Amino acid sequence: MYSFENLPAMPLTIEGAALLHQMMRVKWPQWRALSAGERDEIVRDASAALATMESEGSAAFSMLGHKGDIMLVHFRKDFTVLNQVELALAKLRIWDYLEQTSSYLSVVELGLYESSEKVYTSLAEKGIERYSFEWNEAIEETLVRQRTAMHPRLYPEIPGHPFICFYPMDRRRGEQRNWYQVPMPERQRQMQDHGEIGRRYAGKVRQIISGSIGLDDWEWGVDLFADDPVIFKKLIYEMRFDEVSAVYALFGTFYLGRRVPGAEIGTLLEV
Repeated sequence: MYSFENLPAMPLTIEGAALLHQMMRVKWPQWRALSAGERDEIVRDASAALATMESEGSAAFSMLGHKGDIMLVHFRKDFTVLNQVELALAKLRIWDYLEQTSSYLSVVELGLYESSEKVYTSLAEKGIERYSFEWNEAIEETLVRQRTAMHPRLYPEIPGHPFICFYPMDRRRGEQRNWYQVPMPERQRQMQDHGEIGRRYAGKVRQIISGSIGLDDWEWGVDLFADDPVIFKKLIYEMRFDEVSAVYALFGTFYLGRRVPGAEIGTLLEV
C-alpha cells in the first residue's frame, strides 16, 4: 500500500494565458502643460490603440485610491504576444505622460490535486519508477487531457463586470507554519474547503487565479470581477476565517479599479 509520504509533494498544474497588470500614474503637471490640441491628438491615438487591444484581450480601469490613476490588464495566449503588447504601448505618445507605479506578471494556473492523487497512486501501485520515462509519459498524458478539458478556463476572456480587485499573495513559509511542508492530502482538504467559499459567491464574483512563482515577486495573482465592489470585501473577509487563509495566507497590495472602455480613455485625462 502506498501513501502520500512516498509520492511527490507537488501537485500537478496546468497553465494557460499569460497575464500582465500595469498600474500607472498620470504625470499631471506635464500633461496640463500641453495645449488642448496636443492633448486631443495624443488621446485620439491612445484611444484607438487601446480599443484595438481591448478586442484582443486587454481592459483599462480607473483606479480608486492613491496607488495610481489607470490600470491596464492584458490577457494573451503567451508571453511573446504579451511582450509585444507592452512594447506597443511604450511607443504611444501617451506613455511619455504616464509613470508606471507597479506591474505584475503571471500565467493562468489550475491546480490538479485530485488528478495528482490518482495518477501518482496509480503509477506507484504499478511499480513504475518515479520520474522514469514511463512515469513522465503518464504524467504528460494526464496534463494533455486536463488542458483539453479545461481550455476555456485556461484562456478566459476578461470578464465584463465594471469593477476589478487584483492582489498578489503567497503561502506562508515561516518557521512555525510552512505550507510547503504540509502533506498533500491535508493541503487538498484545505483547498477544497477554501474553494467552497468561493463557489458560494458564484454569479456575484468571477475569480481568475494566476501563478507567478519564478515570474514575479509573489506566488499567485488573484483577479476578482464584480458589479459591486463591496462584494470583494465580503468574499475576502469570509475567506480570512478559512483555515488555509487564516493560517497560511500572506497578502500583497490590493488594487481596485472601475472599468473604462479603451475608446473612452480620454475621460480619465480631462483637465
